[in-house]
Amino acid sequence: MFADIIQFDFLRHTFLTGLLIGIIAPLLGTFLVVRRLSLLADALSHVTLAGIAFGLFIEKQLILPLSPLYSGMGFSVVGAILIEKLRSVYTAYQEIGIPIILSGGVGLSVIFISLANGFNTDLFNYLFGSVSAVSRNDFLSILGISIFIIVIIIIFYKELLTLSFDEEHATVSGIHSNRIHFLFIVLTALVIAVSIRIVGVLLVSALMTLPVASAMRIAVSFKQLIFFSILFAEIAVIVGLISGYYLSIPPGGTIVMVAIIILMISLGLKSLSFQFKKGVEE
Repeated sequence: MFADIIQFDFLRHTFLTGLLIGIIAPLLGTFLVVRRLSLLADALSHVTLAGIAFGLFIEKQLILPLSPLYSGMGFSVVGAILIEKLRSVYTAYQEIGIPIILSGGVGLSVIFISLANGFNTDLFNYLFGSVSAVSRNDFLSILGISIFIIVIIIIFYKELLTLSFDEEHATVSGIHSNRIHFLFIVLTALVIAVSIRIVGVLLVSALMTLPVASAMRIAVSFKQLIFFSILFAEIAVIVGLISGYYLSIPPGGTIVMVAIIILMISLGLKSLSFQFKKGVEE
């Protein structure tokens, strides 16, 4: 595969895009998991699917040059904004906005998929990922968005960290929690939108949570959690892309299964470590 990566531009773009996603997906995922907002990724992924189906509908029915990647990104950001608005409406039940938007995303997906003449190869690639779907323009867009996300996380790291562990303390400390939370969910929407080419819209939330779940078993600090999450995600992406390439199957499934195997190994190692310490103490 590596010889083909050098020879073929689309494989090189796919591989580099996978490496970028392996960084930004678990990077945002650590904050999602710590804040107990894992379902946010599922909600926004379904809204992104509606945007992709809408883009395919516009592209094929109205013959307009609207890329499904950008329409999916637009829908995802709008979905994130709506979730934030619902948080301000249902102040006592702020999490209810997530299933509301998720349901709306599923409903719109069904409508636009039907209008776009149902399932086809393009939609299948968006659902489960593809090793040949990343164009040069897509890669450059994903690269720019990835750099933007990483820079924002570095700038607002302290605020995001404080908000993740103690929202009340963050507010008392003078942090504009609503603004930071709004920025956070918009970043999450962007991560989901740019990850669909590789992992697929239905599996992208797994890449944001499974490596974090594995890292939580061995990390002893939040920075270690981020480091191990990114490491496990990169392993899953690289092995998944190579497996998908040689088996001629969508890489999303293989990436997720590798991430699950890493999770099982981390759980097993943690259990063995506990049993060993218990035996030493006895």
